[in-house]
Amino acid sequence: MNITATRIGTQARTWVLIAALSALIVVVGGQFLGSNGYLFAAAIAVIFNAVLYWFSAPMALRASKAQPAGDNEYPQLHEIVRDLAARAKVPVPKLYIIPSDQPNAFATGRNPSHSAVAVTQGLLRYLPTDEVRGVLAHEFAHIKNRDILVSSIAAGLGAIIT
Repeated sequence: MNITATRIGTQARTWVLIAALSALIVVVGGQFLGSNGYLFAAAIAVIFNAVLYWFSAPMALRASKAQPAGDNEYPQLHEIVRDLAARAKVPVPKLYIIPSDQPNAFATGRNPSHSAVAVTQGLLRYLPTDEVRGVLAHEFAHIKNRDILVSSIAAGLGAIIT
């Protein structure tokens, strides 16, 4: 399968996921609220999906207590991100630091033009530079293939269902 087919498949799965979870909200809302509840639940699903589409990245970053990574504070990390963005042929994402000792990173956003990468302090502290580059390259694969919207929306819908 080529990269174009993979991207189209990912986008199709994203919209199927959104539609399926929206339908679940409508059905459950209709069951609890009666016959008029279906319309109300449908409105809630549309509003919720719009909020998730536009604000899932800021919500994920806020939930992880991520702070913007200053150019002066993390120059080598910014250099790695710029290099990987050029290699992946995507816009340079915003870079954030998470105050956690656990070595981890994630990418979020609705598309490559509106993406962000968050890296924990533990990742920078415990891994050598080439391994940090490898972890970030993995996150750039998510950005390039537009997986970030799927995971952002799925996490948000999972939260509302819970």
